[in-house]
Amino acid sequence: MVASTLRVIVAEDFAAFRRYLCSVLLGRPDIQFVCEVADGLEAVQSAQELQPHLVLLDIGLPGLNGIEAARRIREVAPQTPILFVSQESSADVVRSAFDVGGCGYVVKIDAATDLGAAIDRVLRGERFVGRRFSEDLFADASGAASP
Repeated sequence: MVASTLRVIVAEDFAAFRRYLCSVLLGRPDIQFVCEVADGLEAVQSAQELQPHLVLLDIGLPGLNGIEAARRIREVAPQTPILFVSQESSADVVRSAFDVGGCGYVVKIDAATDLGAAIDRVLRGERFVGRRFSEDLFADASGAASP
């Protein structure tokens, strides 16, 4: 991948947190373009049109929740890794996120410490599970422990 061509979609309905995610992404020299969307349907449409290198996806999106949006993104942009960034911290929700093709999961409250590492690992083709989850709980889904 050429660093100047990385395209990322941020799907987050809470505008202040969406701005935070975009500022983190645009502060990285390897990210060229960030598309912001506020609902799951827009995320799927944008993924189909842009074929991004990464999608940051919230679970609790209006229109189409993040789990269903991820299923559809897998269909229209199968090579695009999906990194979930959500307030949901239930083990069942996290398992569902990996079951639909998620490559990583960061709980929003941990974003300041986990997001950079999660992005790096997912862009390298690795899996990431946030630090609040037991490594063995998601060993099958993640394939690798978080830092």
